[in-house]
Amino acid sequence: MKTSIINARVKPELKQEVEQILSQLGITTTQAITMFFEQICLTRGIPFELKIPNDETVQALQEAKANLHLEPIEINQLKAQMTQ
Repeated sequence: MKTSIINARVKPELKQEVEQILSQLGITTTQAITMFFEQICLTRGIPFELKIPNDETVQALQEAKANLHLEPIEINQLKAQMTQ
């Protein structure tokens, strides 16, 4: 019988986006959290890799957040670049 309650504070936008994705997957937030906890038990840790980004990655993330040095690209151009 499930009786534990977890309270977590997250950004409303994040919660809404996650709930939309989970809905498309056909699972509830509670089910997703339970699956996450189960994976922590099975793997004896966080079930994905956690890293501190290097300086180049930090700079790229900051530029992306500020929309610096971004150029529009057509999907066909992107596909062509990927096959080269």
